[in-house]
Amino acid sequence: MEDNRKVCLVSCSVLKDELQQLVKDGKLDAELVFVSKYFHVDYEAVEKNLRKVLEATLKRFNGKVVLVYGDLCLGQNGEMKTLAEEYGIAKVDALNCVDCQLGGGGKFFEADPEHNLMFMGPGMIEFFAHMKQKMLAEGVDEVTFAGMFSGIKGIVLLDTCGNAKECCEELEKSGLGLPILETREIGLENVRKVVLDAIKKRHKSSGI
Repeated sequence: MEDNRKVCLVSCSVLKDELQQLVKDGKLDAELVFVSKYFHVDYEAVEKNLRKVLEATLKRFNGKVVLVYGDLCLGQNGEMKTLAEEYGIAKVDALNCVDCQLGGGGKFFEADPEHNLMFMGPGMIEFFAHMKQKMLAEGVDEVTFAGMFSGIKGIVLLDTCGNAKECCEELEKSGLGLPILETREIGLENVRKVVLDAIKKRHKSSGI
């Protein structure tokens, strides 16, 4: 059955906390559909599951779908933009989920020009904790896991939802072994702006 009332955001669940909070606070009027962030280690799995979700939501929402994924989330050569064009839907102007949290438009590269920081919001903390447990279960040892982050100076915690203390505790449990260099209390406005800009772009392209 079609739902013509509002836009549907199809998003990686890495931004689930932020988007649900925006809707709850009345700062974003949209339906939310999430694709599991745990597919993110495999571009093929991301694309396969994202296509399934897009095909289902496009039927329900009569084309009123906005993709909340970064340009780099299917590869380095614009694959996500191509996918959005294939389905005729708008996409947020962001490189990845961190870029969404920072305000989009490539601010991620501006914030980390030397590529030696790890920006972590609530969803990414859960992702890396899950990834570690999965890799250990597959036989990767602690030393090898830690070596994956050998070029990283430390973590910049992005406090989007006002739960920095809980996030710090989760990072301690995650076993990443990286110091928290800084906590940025950025709130939800950057994610909201990036999403609203994409919704406006969809309205403009469809003549609404």
